Amino acid sequence: MISISNADLPKGGTIHDRRSKLKVKASGLVKTRVKPRKGEVRFFVTAGNETLAFETEGYKRHRQLLILQMISMYCMYLGLFEAQIHSTYPS
Repeated sequence: MISISNADLPKGGTIHDRRSKLKVKASGLVKTRVKPRKGEVRFFVTAGNETLAFETEGYKRHRQLLILQMISMYCMYLGLFEAQIHSTYPS
């Protein structure tokens, strides 16, 4: 399930996985590089000139494949078909 307010598109939203209770929050990238909160995982997406950051909330040894699927679903929902997912801050 994806929850996004129209005012926040595409820079803010939350992706929920009902089975695992995992949440992945999307945010517009701030110029400063922020480390993820302790115990959480962060990914970055580039699509054209757009860069988004995704951070887990409630990460408890979930498989990274689930997180990547959630991020790709979010990107498809927004129409960012050329999106590339990075595990580190893209240069």
